[in-house]
Amino acid sequence: MPNDSHRFCVAPMLDWTTPECRALHRLFTRRALLYTEMVTTGALIYGDAERHLQHHGDAPCALQLGGGEPEALARACAIALPYGYQEINLNVGCPSDRVQNNRIGACLMDDAALVAECLGAMQAAAGAVPVTVKHRLAIDEQDEREVFHFVKTVASRSPCRVFIIHARKAWLQGLSPKANRDVPPLNYPLVYEVKRRFPELTIVINGGIGDLAQCQAHLQHVDGVMLGRAAYQNPELLLLADTLYGEAAQTLDAVLPRIRALIAERLARGEVLSHYTRHLLGLFPGVRGAKIYRRILSEDARAPDAGITVFERALAAVGHI
Repeated sequence: MPNDSHRFCVAPMLDWTTPECRALHRLFTRRALLYTEMVTTGALIYGDAERHLQHHGDAPCALQLGGGEPEALARACAIALPYGYQEINLNVGCPSDRVQNNRIGACLMDDAALVAECLGAMQAAAGAVPVTVKHRLAIDEQDEREVFHFVKTVASRSPCRVFIIHARKAWLQGLSPKANRDVPPLNYPLVYEVKRRFPELTIVINGGIGDLAQCQAHLQHVDGVMLGRAAYQNPELLLLADTLYGEAAQTLDAVLPRIRALIAERLARGEVLSHYTRHLLGLFPGVRGAKIYRRILSEDARAPDAGITVFERALAAVGHI
């Protein structure tokens, strides 16, 4: 039966949900499930797996893989297993040209049987770590209601029981990846209908969700919500995420000292300030001094020798010393 492990998720976002970003986000919310950037099977099998997979301080965290060959996906899962991710997710929603050329991402929507085979191979390699899928409603000229066939096929032919559905179709021809995030209309009721037809599955809704009130409304119909840009661009929204699990919200005043301590610790290890502060530019929306705060983090934090005092000066600009 569905559980609350996916009640609030932060979406995988290329160049955004880095290990540094996730470590910061974890300070805002204890319970939200965080996702890595998409990592291709080739990057793990032939590249620097340690660089792509190392993470700490962000659990619960899910790894998202990009791939379309069952054997390669199984190998990637086996490589990832020692890194302690709570879930491994298959990307069947990315519409970029690069993933299309490699026959991965959203173009897999037209071959539900292959997706099921991929997920089956992944689960066999992942052992007790659950394997999940993130996908669109449909692609190109497909009717959006093809999503019912996709979910039925994948659920009946694989062990996958968690479906994260971006409530738009993807146009692989004619729209850029950026346009595919906004132009195709959202169809939330269709995702609700997926849940009604498959009550035994965990259905998570994604796409255009901007605040806690919208999350609460969606949770009347599905098991979980996944936020992307809204959560990244306004991290303070994450302070409220734990309330969806019946727990107390975090407060910014309580979180800021922990952010400072985390950054100071990482700098002492030789890490770079801007790798953290670039993920904090969305704090303090509408607060007096926020423009100066953002300027300090955008400019001064980029200096090779930038230290914790730069972050402290930025906080001082908004009255947090």
